[in-house]
Amino acid sequence: MRRPPVPPEPPVARPGAVVAITGGARGIGRAAAEAFARRGARVCVGDRDAAAVERAGSELGVLAAPVDVTDRASFAAFLDRVRDEAGPLDVLVNNAGIMPLGPFLDEPDAVGDATLDVNVRGLVHGMRLALPGMVERGRGHVVNVASMAGKLPLPGMAVYNASKYAAVGLSAAVREEVAGTGVTVSAVLPTAVRTGLTEGVRLGGGLPTVDPERVAEAIVRSCVTRRAEYPVPGWLAAVQPVLGVTPEPVVRAVRRLMDGDRAYRQRFGTRGDHDRRVAEQAALRGGRGEVSR
Repeated sequence: MRRPPVPPEPPVARPGAVVAITGGARGIGRAAAEAFARRGARVCVGDRDAAAVERAGSELGVLAAPVDVTDRASFAAFLDRVRDEAGPLDVLVNNAGIMPLGPFLDEPDAVGDATLDVNVRGLVHGMRLALPGMVERGRGHVVNVASMAGKLPLPGMAVYNASKYAAVGLSAAVREEVAGTGVTVSAVLPTAVRTGLTEGVRLGGGLPTVDPERVAEAIVRSCVTRRAEYPVPGWLAAVQPVLGVTPEPVVRAVRRLMDGDRAYRQRFGTRGDHDRRVAEQAALRGGRGEVSR
């Protein structure tokens, strides 16, 4: 039986709000940590790359700790440390993610497993660990960093697409389950972002591309407005409905003009540091692992 509805309190509007961010060593996670810290939040960043996250924490002046989001015990230990050193959690930013590219039939099973483990199971672990305390306190917010790839399928990104469609649906369903408790869940859906996740991919050329700071702004804004979804840039919200009524031959013609098959032409193992880290993770426990976005 649900409790009486509790009006959501914007967490970042309170001085000293406690914010935990996964995949916080680089890219979107680091930019979000910096944005929250500027607003006076008590920020805690976690990442599987222990050395990188410690360096980021030192440079930003925030708490840093290792975490493997695919391992529930590791995630629990990270959130326990956040609670012990900063206080009860107000905002969880599930940002850790990986994005292997290339033809679906060529992708090693372990790489696909790692993609689903990090991009989907990581969100499940984070929300199951953080939400009970938030609901008990009657306040809190979870931000799941998904992708426009959770709305728009692209060749060369099949399993990544699947993981981000799952992230969008998971966020929406859990949002409904906690409605009225004072706790909310939002999904942030960026297009291509200039981070290590797009290493080796030609950006531009019709592909909307943003800086991680712009995604960080949407993450922070979600803690105030509590909307369900935040495409980045915002105008992408209109793309999916338009594509839904556009004949498939036209969509394919536009994709060709935009070089929409660029991800399909990638081969795993050719994208430098990103693919090296993914390969290391894919070798762990049948593909379990996590890297920064």
